[in-house]
Amino acid sequence: MTPSAPHSGQGGTAAAGTTSAAGTTSASDTTSASGAGEGAPRRYASGRQYELRRGDALAVVTELAAGLRLYSRDGVQLTETYGDGDIPPGATGITLAPWANRVEDGVWYLDGKKQQLDITEVSRNNASHGLLRNASYELVDESEFSVTLEAPIFPQHGYPFLVRHRVQYALAEDLGLVVRQTLLNDSQASAPFVLGSHPYLRLGDVPAGDLVLTVGAGRRLVADDRLIPRSSEPVSGDTDLRGGLTVAELDIDVAYTDLEFDGGVARQTLQASDGRSVSLWQDESCAYVHVFVTDQFPGRAKAVAIEPMTGPANAFNSGDGLRWLPAGEQFTMTWGISAAL
Repeated sequence: MTPSAPHSGQGGTAAAGTTSAAGTTSASDTTSASGAGEGAPRRYASGRQYELRRGDALAVVTELAAGLRLYSRDGVQLTETYGDGDIPPGATGITLAPWANRVEDGVWYLDGKKQQLDITEVSRNNASHGLLRNASYELVDESEFSVTLEAPIFPQHGYPFLVRHRVQYALAEDLGLVVRQTLLNDSQASAPFVLGSHPYLRLGDVPAGDLVLTVGAGRRLVADDRLIPRSSEPVSGDTDLRGGLTVAELDIDVAYTDLEFDGGVARQTLQASDGRSVSLWQDESCAYVHVFVTDQFPGRAKAVAIEPMTGPANAFNSGDGLRWLPAGEQFTMTWGISAAL
C-alpha cells in the first residue's frame, strides 16, 4: 500500500494537507515551523506528516517516532509503508533511542543498582526498541530539502537520565536520503545509549522474494530463542550474504558486525534481476546492522528490514557497542538510502 502522500509544501515544510484513499483532502493533520495546524485534530495514526521533495525524490516523515513512512524515486517505492489509519507495522521506519533492539527481561545494572524497564515485547519478556516508539516528535528545524524533529526522554524507572533524540531527514543533491540521529545529554551524569533505525527496503513492485540481498559483514551474532545474542561467529551458509542470496531463500532475524566499510561507509543492497538496486548505507559510528526477513508484513509475501545500529540487542548488559555520553555532550550516527534505477 502506498500512503496517501501529503500535498507539496514549500521545500522541507510540512505538507499543507494529504489526500486520502478516497481522494479527499485534509489540512488539519500537518504543521509547519510557524505553528500552523497546532491544536487541530490529527487525522493519521502516525501523527503529522512531513513531506520532502527534490527532483524525482519524495520522503514522508512522521511525527510518531520520527519515522520514515515513505521514500521513493521517480515513483518507485524504495521503502515499505502503511495506511493512514495504521501504526507502523513491524516497527517499519521508526527510529530507536536510547537503545535499539532488545534488553533482556528489561533489566540492566547502573553502578550495581538494578534498573527495570517496562516489558514491551511480552512474548519474549524483553524491553524492545527504546523509549520513543510511541512518542510524538516536535518540529525543531526545516530547510528547503530537510526536516528535523526532536523528542525528550525524561528520567524514569529503568533509565534515570534526561536526554533528547534529534532526527534530521534530508534529500541530498544526488536525490539520496540522508538521516542523522543525534542524542543530546541534558543530564548531570554520563548516559548509556545505543541508537538505531528500523527501515524496510523494497524495489518498487518487484516481489521482495525475487531480490538478491547482499550484506558485507564477516561476523554474525548468535542469539537464543528470545533473540538475545549469546556469542558471535564468522558468517556461513545462509547467514553469509557477502556474495548475495535470493530473499526467497532466507528466513533470518540476525545482527551482523565486522562490516565492510569503504570510504567510511558500509552498504547493504537489494538488487533485481534487471540490475536496479536499493541500498542502505551507514557510517562508521554504526558498527552493526540487523537483517530481518519476514513473511508477516501486511500485504507482502516477504519484506526485508535492514536496521543500522550503533550496538546490538542487549548492549546494556553485554556492553557490546554500548556508549556512554558525557553530560552536556552529543553524539550523531548517520545513515541513508540510495538507489540505482
